[in-house]
Amino acid sequence: MAVDTSQPLRHPEVVALGRSLMERRHEVVEGMVGRIRAEIEFYRSGAVDVEDLRASCDRNFEMILWPLINATPVDLRPPRETGRRRARQRAPLSEVMAAYRVGFRFVWETLVSAAQQRGTTSSEALVAAASALWISHDEYTDAMAAAYRETLTADLRHDERERTAMVEALLDGSTSGAASIWEVAELLRLPVGPAYVVVAAEVPDLAREALPGVEARLVAKDIPSAWQLRPEMQVGIACLKSAAKLDVLVEVLRESSTGRIGVSPQYPAVEQTPTAVRLLALAGSRPGAVTVFDSAPLSVTVASATEVMPRVAVAVLGSLLELRPDDRDTLLDTLEAWRDNEASATAAAALLLCHPNTVRHRLRRIETLTGRSLSDPLAVAELCLALEAVRLRPELLSS
Repeated sequence: MAVDTSQPLRHPEVVALGRSLMERRHEVVEGMVGRIRAEIEFYRSGAVDVEDLRASCDRNFEMILWPLINATPVDLRPPRETGRRRARQRAPLSEVMAAYRVGFRFVWETLVSAAQQRGTTSSEALVAAASALWISHDEYTDAMAAAYRETLTADLRHDERERTAMVEALLDGSTSGAASIWEVAELLRLPVGPAYVVVAAEVPDLAREALPGVEARLVAKDIPSAWQLRPEMQVGIACLKSAAKLDVLVEVLRESSTGRIGVSPQYPAVEQTPTAVRLLALAGSRPGAVTVFDSAPLSVTVASATEVMPRVAVAVLGSLLELRPDDRDTLLDTLEAWRDNEASATAAAALLLCHPNTVRHRLRRIETLTGRSLSDPLAVAELCLALEAVRLRPELLSS
């Protein structure tokens, strides 16, 4: 968008002032560089090279004076170029905008000083010059900021795509050779650690994060990680720097999602990630729970036999599955409470808010309906497998 500077350009004193500054271009540019570095700490940090800043100030100085001297529209390419370059340098936008403000103010102060030295510049001319400069300031800053944001957004998307591809390479083992695997891990900021785990979390909706902000929350707990969002799950690799970090990881995961979350066995080398993926315990976890492979062998075993377990459940539970849904669910809940409370009818009754004799009566019904005795360890194991199968596959109850 061109700056409307038609009014200042009609004033010959404005043109003369602008040309006088152009004759001192090198001096003024050096002054701009010095002022920006003096007032803005970021530009003294080395993040932006002095020569880079000088070149930017030189281009922008010509652009600032353009509406004072010329009748043609101003070229907004210099501020756009600056915005793109600073975005790629990851310079904070607020600091870049501050540099523009300082640079424009320096040019204005230099212009006023030049007018005072000339002694013949009218107040009308200074007002016209100020009008042109500050209108330009707004236009130039907007152009720079827009280019900055566009570039930063595009670069971040590109970086995220690359990061996602690198996580995928580790998960499926598509990297070639141990050196490249460790190189990928380093790029993902996964340090060499005593142990790693793979985590999978069921997403609430298609391609929607199951664990929003999980990487930052884990970093705060000194657990580096890298994540990939897939259509049906969010998968990550976490580095555990000590044995105690597994409990910390599980706690963060539990606080982060209401869906199913599974954690693989721990493994010592990052190149073993594909094997850990195959042992992932997600399929063995329940909604709202975190299932760790090594601590849930029953769930993992059931989940691993996806084709067999439905048949096992039907064969073991038999006519129990044919009861009315409320009656069936009551018996299954009772069996689960009894199993989870060391086969104690009293403890199960306390959990179910009923009398222990009620629990015993229901257990006898389960024995009758399934033809399996709860005093037989083998029969109990079969019932527990079948129970786990219907918990993990609720659709079996409606089939």
